[in-house]
Amino acid sequence: MVGTDKHKVEGVTLASLTVTGFTRSGVYAVATDGLTVRNVTAVKNGVWGIAQEGSVRGVFRGNTARDNGDAGLFLANTISAEKGATDTDGTLVERNRLEGNRIGVTVRRLRNLTVAGNHLTGNCAGVFLVGDENKPRAGKVTVAENRIVRNNKSCPKTARLDALQGSGIVLTGTEDTLITQNVIRDNAGKSPLSGGIVLFKSFVGTSSERNRISDNELSGNSPADLVDQETAKANTFEANTCQVSRPAGLC
Repeated sequence: MVGTDKHKVEGVTLASLTVTGFTRSGVYAVATDGLTVRNVTAVKNGVWGIAQEGSVRGVFRGNTARDNGDAGLFLANTISAEKGATDTDGTLVERNRLEGNRIGVTVRRLRNLTVAGNHLTGNCAGVFLVGDENKPRAGKVTVAENRIVRNNKSCPKTARLDALQGSGIVLTGTEDTLITQNVIRDNAGKSPLSGGIVLFKSFVGTSSERNRISDNELSGNSPADLVDQETAKANTFEANTCQVSRPAGLC
């Protein structure tokens, strides 16, 4: 499904099919408005299970993405140019099952999006929220009521990203994002990005700012349940249930 900036593909629903073994993506969409992808199974595709870029008002509900080479679900502004974050006008990622991928869900350079009620396990990392120096900044994302457990698969370093293992939720270069009411357990590894919820400066040096992490239940994550490497950037941690944090005192 490929539209253009001036003429987006509108109102398409893709439902109840299996896509497996494709060199790049099982499902791939560009420049859509109101695309719904539901009850799709995307397995063992070379890069992404289900991917979308340059689109608004999408709904991704009840899908299974398993054992894909990169992200099970990948949502971005564009993969071909450096641009500021796109406002998705409320794209929704909910009640999906994401297992055995490099990353369960990647949200890259987007704003105004919700990731809720998903089950993520067996990935190298559960949820990645990615921004950089471009304006507008990535952010205003809500990640809520997800179950993110044992994402301990090991994935090697790439040109853009350190080796991954044991990451629950990673925020890098994002702003004004809410992480709330998630269950995040037993994500353990020795990557610089390992931990339950990790705030990490982006790989072009952009800080994560004004993000709020509240009311999450975390346990058994290593090296810590909460990891904040942006301590001077007004990120807030409130009412989380956890045992270990870096720095100490966030639980």
